[in-house]
Amino acid sequence: MASSSWDDPDRWTTEATSAGGHGLEVRRFGLRHVGGKTVVAPYESTSERCSLGAHEKNDVVIADSTVSRFHAEIEIRPRGAFIRDLESRNGTYVDGVRVEGAWLGHGSSVRVGKTLLRFEALGGVNRVPLSRSDMFGSLFGASAGMRAVFAILEKVAPSDATVLVEGETGTGKEEVASSIHAESRRAEGPFVTLDCGAIPPNLLESELFGHDKGAFTGAVSAREGVFEAAHGGTLFLDELGELPLGMQPALLRVLERGEVRRVGETASRPVDVRVVAATNRDLRKEVSAGRFREDLYYRLAVFHLRVPPLRERPEDIPGLTDVLLRRMGLSPADADRLLTPELRAQLANGRWPGNVRELRNYLSRVVVLGEVLPITPADDEPRPWHVDPSKPYADARNLALAQFERDYVAALLDHHRGNVSAAARAAGMARPYLHRLLRRHGLR
Repeated sequence: MASSSWDDPDRWTTEATSAGGHGLEVRRFGLRHVGGKTVVAPYESTSERCSLGAHEKNDVVIADSTVSRFHAEIEIRPRGAFIRDLESRNGTYVDGVRVEGAWLGHGSSVRVGKTLLRFEALGGVNRVPLSRSDMFGSLFGASAGMRAVFAILEKVAPSDATVLVEGETGTGKEEVASSIHAESRRAEGPFVTLDCGAIPPNLLESELFGHDKGAFTGAVSAREGVFEAAHGGTLFLDELGELPLGMQPALLRVLERGEVRRVGETASRPVDVRVVAATNRDLRKEVSAGRFREDLYYRLAVFHLRVPPLRERPEDIPGLTDVLLRRMGLSPADADRLLTPELRAQLANGRWPGNVRELRNYLSRVVVLGEVLPITPADDEPRPWHVDPSKPYADARNLALAQFERDYVAALLDHHRGNVSAAARAAGMARPYLHRLLRRHGLR
C-alpha cells in the first residue's frame, strides 16, 4: 500500500494498490478567480487533467468573449502540473508571460483572455485507474501513462462505442485501433483502414461511401466504400484531422443514421460498423479554429484517448525493444547478444521524434547490419560531418543529401510535436510530399 503523504513537493504522482484496485494517485489542484469581469466558479480537480474554455463541455467554463471554446488544458505529470495552450485566439499567460506550455507552481497566475485565475496545489489525491497488465492486444507499455490507456481500453473494447485516438506520428494509433477490434465482439468481422490524409479530396466521398457505375468520369463499375466493406466489423479512420470541412457533415450523418448512400445513387444502404478514428492533431484546437465541426468531434469522442509519445515514457524503451525484437523473429539468446551495453545506452539516450515506429525501424537496421548504428541527433545538436574519399562523388553526394533529408524531416516533425500538417506548412512543402519523405526514411 503506497502512502498518501505528499511531503516531497516535487512528487505529484505515485502508484498505489488498495481494495479498490491498482491506480495512479495524482495530487489534487484547484483554480480560483482573482481578476477579470467574468466570474468563474472555484474549481477543484477530480482527475489528472482539466480543460479551460468558453464551451460548456470544459471542466472550467469561462463565459468570456476573449476566451476560445477550448482554450487551454492542465495536466498533472510526475514532476508537476503542466498547462498547454490549445492554439487559442488570445493566448495563455502564466505569471504574465505568454506560453505554449509551462509548469505551474502553487500560486501561479494563469490568464486566459481577460480572465485571471490562481493555480493552487491542494491536499489529497485523485485516483486514475491503471491496468495490471503491460500488454493490451499488440500494444506494450509498462509505464503508468500506457497502463492508464490500457485500463480504459479494457473497458471500452467490448462495447460498440466510437473511440477517438490522438497522438503523435508513430505512437501506435493504428495498433490501438486493431487491438480494440481484436478484443471486441466484432473480432471475427473485417477491420478496414482509410487514411483520410492520403486520399485526394475529390475522391474521398467515393472512398468513404462508394459510387454507382457512371457516377463520375472513370466510374466504370459500381464500387462499395469503406463503410460497406467494414460492415459487421470495425472501420479505422486514420488522420481524421485531415478530413475536409465540406465532407464532415456527410460523415456525421452516417454515424448518426447507420446508413450510407453511394455517390450517384438515391437509395441508402444500412451499415453496422464500429468507428475508431485517429489523428495527430488536437481536434479541440481544430474546433476552436473552425476547421473541424464541433458536433462531429463529440460524436466521435465518446471515448477520447491520448497515446503518450515515447519521450514521455522512456522507461518503456527496454521492454518495448524486447517485444519488437521478438516480433522480428529473434530468439532470446540472439536478442541478448545484440543488446550490448553500448546499444542499450544508445536506445535510452535517443529522442525518437518518430516514436515507436522510428524505434522499430532503427532496430530493424541494427538486426540486418549486426552493429550499433547512430541515431538521428536532436535538432539542436549538429551532426558531425565525415567525408569518405573512397566513394565516388555522386554516391557520397547522394548519401549526404539523404542523411540531411532524414535529419531535417525528423527534427521538423519533433519541433511540431508530430503534427504533419503544421510541419509541412512551416517547411513550405506540400503535405503529401512530406508524407512521402516520412515513409521513405522510416518515420511514418
